[in-house]
Amino acid sequence: MGAQIRVYRQKIASTTSTRKIFKAMELIATSRIGKARTRVAAALPYANAITRAVSAVSSQTEIDHPLTTERGQVRRAAVLVMASDRGLAGSYSASALKQAEGLFETLRSEGKEIQAYLIGRKAQVYFDFRSRGYEKVWTGGTDAPEFSTAREVGEALLSTFLKDFEDGGVEEIHVVYTKFRSMVVQEPSIMRLLPLEVVDEDEPQDGELLPLYEYEPEPEQVLDALLPRYIEARIFAAMLQAAASELAARQRAMKSAGDNATELIKKYTRLRNTARQAEITQELSEIVAGADALNAS
Repeated sequence: MGAQIRVYRQKIASTTSTRKIFKAMELIATSRIGKARTRVAAALPYANAITRAVSAVSSQTEIDHPLTTERGQVRRAAVLVMASDRGLAGSYSASALKQAEGLFETLRSEGKEIQAYLIGRKAQVYFDFRSRGYEKVWTGGTDAPEFSTAREVGEALLSTFLKDFEDGGVEEIHVVYTKFRSMVVQEPSIMRLLPLEVVDEDEPQDGELLPLYEYEPEPEQVLDALLPRYIEARIFAAMLQAAASELAARQRAMKSAGDNATELIKKYTRLRNTARQAEITQELSEIVAGADALNAS
């Protein structure tokens, strides 16, 4: 009986220690989520402004530009998958990878080859474990992305898009990331990056007039300058959305884990108390039995 009580005490001590770790990680994620949301909000004005500029150039002029022209036959597509570097974030990475798998199946059913580009160690481990090939991977700082990384990713994707198919180039680029809706809702999403599919997250209100642009130099040269910046801005905005989603998912997961640890501690405490009461009852019974035996003699 005493050994059983010691086991419960050890379980209570280890669970209490683990709960402290969960609580610390929850507090860290909570403190960082505010900054991540601020960065998402701060990146939107630039992303929306350059989106409108590119949209205006594309829609107001008749331009046959390689980045805005639909290919007649798409034979190979690039997919950028954004997951996390670290775990303990609930189903965050699993949901993004599941969304990517669905996109892979759709593209394969359309007869398209796939080139994968990965962000985050979880995505890299997922592909390595299944012995799947990928072109390039970027790791480190998925919960605090830097614009330099977005620029590097954009250059790599743009370079492969501008190559001919025979030289290993792609004719379509998709991005799989997690869109931050709120602290409770994070939605795995797919965005077609190229050929240009203009996505403006701040739709103009009714009656609002969009600006008219005059182009100097020619519209083709304007697009040559704007589109790389548009791609970088869109990738960076997606990375910021994914970072905020990761931190929100980690905060929720750690809170849930801490609550579960608290319930386990309560359960082990009750079991320890029950075992202790049984031990005391047994000792009293032995004392009474011994006293009765002495009186009888």
